[in-house]
Amino acid sequence: MHVPDGFLSAGVSVATGVVSAGGIGYSLMRAKESLSDRLAPMAGLVAAFVFAVQMLNFPVAAGTSGHLLGGALACIMVGPWAGTIAVAIVLVVQALLFADGGLTALGTNILLISIIPGWTGLAIFFGIRKFLPASRGSVVAASFVAALLSVVIAAFAFTILYAIGGSGNAPVSTVLAAMLSVHFLVGIGEGLITAMTVGAVVAVRPDLVYGAHDLMPELQLGSDVAVGRS
Repeated sequence: MHVPDGFLSAGVSVATGVVSAGGIGYSLMRAKESLSDRLAPMAGLVAAFVFAVQMLNFPVAAGTSGHLLGGALACIMVGPWAGTIAVAIVLVVQALLFADGGLTALGTNILLISIIPGWTGLAIFFGIRKFLPASRGSVVAASFVAALLSVVIAAFAFTILYAIGGSGNAPVSTVLAAMLSVHFLVGIGEGLITAMTVGAVVAVRPDLVYGAHDLMPELQLGSDVAVGRS
């Protein structure tokens, strides 16, 4: 999903840069208001985890490979504002130190990997949870579907940008078919990684997961009962 320099026109790159700057600026403002002392360390851990897992590619099909985007995962774990910032920091480090994604395309990559999949993924996550009971299983299931669809939505968004100002010669219909088919498979991997990660944390400390703040850890319930009996 990382877009290299020159793949999109200068106008599109500038426009996505402006949109991403606005999204990051708004996230910074809201994060100051909403990020608690308990979730602040989690944001750093999530950024480190996304950075590490993004460096690992898994085979998809026809010689292609994919890697975690992390937008939905980060936003489910620490909320939309801190999650967006965490993934954006990862992308900046990757672009500056590892040349993963172009510098002129940094705004595009933040939009496609952090903002769009993060915000749409979180919206899908909470939309699914409204129809499911408040349980660890529902959180895991919603995480899987939200992460999968967030990748497909990001791939569709890239196709729109390509249609507006792509520098390649491939027809938009061909690009759309390739992006959606490949990234649906990538989304399955994204969904599995996200569901396993969120599920592992929810199993022991659901209070640390933004998307599962309504679940009470069993240990805490046991402690409260013990205190009440004493």
